Amino acid sequence: MLRPDRMSKVSVTGSKRVMPEVIEAVYALNEVHLSDYDGSWAAFDNGDPIAGADEASERLVTVRALESTLDIDREEVEPEPGVEDREARLERVRSRVNELDDERTELRDERRRVEDRLDRIEPFADLGIDLDLLSGYRSVEVGVVSGPEAEIEAALAESEEIRAYETFTGGDVVAIVAAPAEGYSVGDGVIDDALVGVDLTRHELPDTDRSPEAYADELDARRRELDAELEDVEARLEQVAREEGSFLVGLERRLTMEVQQAEAPLQFATTDRAFVAEGWIRTKQYDTLVAAVTDAVGESVEIEELERADYDDHGHPTHTEEVDHDDGDGNGGSGPDSEEPAADDSEREPARAATDGGQARAGGDIVTIDDEPPVVQDNTRAAKPFEFLLQMIARPKYSELDPTFFLLLTFPAFFGFMLGDLGYGLLYGTVGFLLYSRFDDDVVRSLGAIGLWAGGFTMLFGILYGEVFGMHVLGDVLFGGSPPMHKGLQPAYAEYSQTWLMVSVLLGLAHLTLGYVLGFINDMKHGVAESYLEHGSWALLMLGFWTWVFSRHTSGVKPDFLYEALGSGSGAAYELGYTGLPADVGLYVGVPVAVIGLVTMIYGEVKHYGGLGIIIGLLESFSVLGDVLSYLRIAAVILAKAGMAFVVNMLFFGVYVDDHGGWHFGTGGMPDSEAVGALEAGETVAYHGYEVTEIMFGGLLHGGLLSAAVGVVVLVVGHIVVLLLGVTSAGLQGIRLEYVEFFEKFYEGGGRKFEPFGHGSADGEE
Repeated sequence: MLRPDRMSKVSVTGSKRVMPEVIEAVYALNEVHLSDYDGSWAAFDNGDPIAGADEASERLVTVRALESTLDIDREEVEPEPGVEDREARLERVRSRVNELDDERTELRDERRRVEDRLDRIEPFADLGIDLDLLSGYRSVEVGVVSGPEAEIEAALAESEEIRAYETFTGGDVVAIVAAPAEGYSVGDGVIDDALVGVDLTRHELPDTDRSPEAYADELDARRRELDAELEDVEARLEQVAREEGSFLVGLERRLTMEVQQAEAPLQFATTDRAFVAEGWIRTKQYDTLVAAVTDAVGESVEIEELERADYDDHGHPTHTEEVDHDDGDGNGGSGPDSEEPAADDSEREPARAATDGGQARAGGDIVTIDDEPPVVQDNTRAAKPFEFLLQMIARPKYSELDPTFFLLLTFPAFFGFMLGDLGYGLLYGTVGFLLYSRFDDDVVRSLGAIGLWAGGFTMLFGILYGEVFGMHVLGDVLFGGSPPMHKGLQPAYAEYSQTWLMVSVLLGLAHLTLGYVLGFINDMKHGVAESYLEHGSWALLMLGFWTWVFSRHTSGVKPDFLYEALGSGSGAAYELGYTGLPADVGLYVGVPVAVIGLVTMIYGEVKHYGGLGIIIGLLESFSVLGDVLSYLRIAAVILAKAGMAFVVNMLFFGVYVDDHGGWHFGTGGMPDSEAVGALEAGETVAYHGYEVTEIMFGGLLHGGLLSAAVGVVVLVVGHIVVLLLGVTSAGLQGIRLEYVEFFEKFYEGGGRKFEPFGHGSADGEE
């Protein structure tokens, strides 16, 4: 679970005559991540596609083009299980679709031309002047524009090139008749020159002898005819999509498989007669591969498990485990076409792992490609959705511990602790369930599952806080008004806010310590000393420093909540009797441990950076304070979210304050005007069993019908906003603590995705 699936490097060597059957068997298994041959082996070249690959590729392009034309969604169409006479049927569909598509294109082009003509004639129709009156003059210029009439007339009046003009308007269209001034003549463009600085649109005179109104009506009628014809063509295309969609989707799937299989030899190393195909497979599936290929071609190929990758920096083995390489023919693994003499089993040399681009075997043949193993995360069903959060930054390396399980343990708990409301939790859980159950996309389903977990913890903490949509009625019903937890927003429960500060720091220490431990385990392959310098020294520095912080050494300069939040008396939400570690523990345990951690950490930095490492180490040492304090955002979000929900409910219900600092929503009414007067006079008022000292807000609910209606809107919209901000505050802050604080201690990422060669590797296929 904390490591990816163990991967084995496998090799399949055989004669080219059985290569298609081998490819088909491996493809059907869908378990082998093929390695790409890089052309570096003597006498071996990359293979050529199997005969028929080009034709299959061309047909695949045709099918996908038809699917695009018919707007077929492959995810929503059930593929036809079997296709007979597919060549002829595909040709019939292609001809039919192309004919309809050509017809649709012609109709669209004509409609576009009609639209253009209509756009040109409509201004003249609005103007209401026959077209023959707008041209053919020798002594005046005529122009038609759209623009601000006042600015147009002002520009014409100021022009020195025009001695007289007249305008005619229709809507925002202006027809201008202008006589050129002395020295200018018709054709000099005096109207255009006069209107250079005006923001307007010029209209060219349409080429028609009909009236603008009649021509516009004729074009509009033609446009409606074209729309009807287009609808008919679209309907016929939709009918084709309904009739042939399953056929096309099924054919595309089969052609995709054929093309992938036909092009597989491009990744192989081949000679004229033999091929070598290598790849990665989950170790537990190796026997399944042997059985599948053997069933397909018998003993015509040699299958070997070359190595089982260890979890070192590159995924390559630090040693080759005892893997049986006996190929049964005694030829040292040269393949069935080898002309080398057979060798005794006693003389055969076992395979030797290498990372220099190949692996030498007896006989001198190079039989392995050097590449890193891909990563298949091995998580429980519950943790699987959280791989999405991890892969948002990077897939884990093969050599790294997979922190997905720890995301499952911490992220929903952080989220629920920060929000803690039964009502909001139910909504988060409902949205998560809908995403998980109604969608097939893996990403959406993962988000839904994460929403279910986050909603569940939000409901759990909501019960403990006794809150439903920020109201405390649940605490009254389940716990008699005294739920086990409070958020600390009210003055009556202010001690809880200090407790959550303390708890946030402790959570940070536990979370970060876990990160250092995981980092230490990750780097154990480099040796205990190296791993200690990289991670253990930081853990000692952090734990030693915070041991001193929690001690009573120099307690006068430290915040009081460190000793009161979990102690006894009025300052403690939970009286656990903790008043700080003894001063001697801080001075004689915490400080020495921190110093040892600091010195060894700086020594590790010096090993990496030389003398500059001293400065780097000293500067970075402050992070053991900042990283832990970063977890105070948990307490901050608790109070911020509680405050937002409180304000929304206060605006609607109103709030009055008792003499102990408790805040009470006016769900059962608010003190009347006499009580308000008494409060303004400085008196206390008995109301619903409380001694009321202040009315914080009267509440829209109690201000009349109109006020109540406005209050309902405020209540609903307000809680929707709080709900959404809960995702952005608790969600993003929780993710930040995981990504920035926790992962930084041990996680790099950058692993290769496992992409098996098979029917599940095609786009859109499961």
